[in-house]
Amino acid sequence: MLGRLHATLVDWFAREARDLPWRAAGRTPWGVLVSEVMLQQTPVARVLPVWREWMERWPHPADLAAEPAGEAVRAWGRLGYPRRALRLHAAATVITSEHGGELPDTEEGLLALPGVGSYTAAAVASFAFGRRATVVDTNIRRVHARLVGGEALPAPTLTAAEQRRATVLLPADRAQSVAWNAATMELGAIVCTARSPRCAECPVSDACAWLAAGEPPPTYTPRGQAWHGTDRQVRGAIMAVLRAAQHPLQRDLLEPRGPEDSARAMPGSAGSTRSAPCPTQYSVEGTGPVGEALARLHALRTGPEQLERALAGLLADGLAVEVEGSLQLP
Repeated sequence: MLGRLHATLVDWFAREARDLPWRAAGRTPWGVLVSEVMLQQTPVARVLPVWREWMERWPHPADLAAEPAGEAVRAWGRLGYPRRALRLHAAATVITSEHGGELPDTEEGLLALPGVGSYTAAAVASFAFGRRATVVDTNIRRVHARLVGGEALPAPTLTAAEQRRATVLLPADRAQSVAWNAATMELGAIVCTARSPRCAECPVSDACAWLAAGEPPPTYTPRGQAWHGTDRQVRGAIMAVLRAAQHPLQRDLLEPRGPEDSARAMPGSAGSTRSAPCPTQYSVEGTGPVGEALARLHALRTGPEQLERALAGLLADGLAVEVEGSLQLP
């Protein structure tokens, strides 16, 4: 039974898999690592253009390691959770200095890299090096929960029982285990989705315990993360300002201003009272990327306590640094 399940799903993947660059024949282990980190909690459509830009600019770990960590954060753009950019930079630095610029090819070696957890280590070992590794992401958990457990959704967080089940389901053959990991992940991403599963298109629907049980509803209601008005939104707006700024930014410019301050122009633009631009100063809402990013931040009407809290979090996380009252990327 399990052998037929493996063969059916792997054959389906061979026919239906999306054409993604980190799956291409010419992929590199570094490209796979970058994709796995970027894809955490982020859809493929958003990751694709940023991944391509990264790989063109930094095709090898040494290329990224040679630049300041702040450049990784700047290039991360609006993917969200920018600490992932810092982790990739830290990993690239260690890969370059301790591994001759080549990724370790085992789970154990990958786990020793900064910022690489158990999922990422298993995924890179499997997809980059063809190792037999138990890969368990959100999509795979959902497929296992429905296909084998008869449940609409997996538990809110990964359990030891789920990890054991995934290990039991993994094919013994190394090559087939790699294909099984990729196929199960793909099925969860495009067919066995969380909200609207397309069961009629599922190649293993006849073996699905959830369908056989009559599609019982979830035992809990997944709660999405709030955004508007949260510290996360404010942090994101501050990061947009810092990414746009090519020079240190005066801290007080982040604070909401009155109409008389908003009327100031960018240094050197029409209406400016300065004869020459000062690299450490920007106006509140002038022209250009920095002024536009500041305007979006100020439009949030963030109170001073929340603004300070969000900024303190960015400084503590190493996503921003403060030098003599001015802020910049690390």
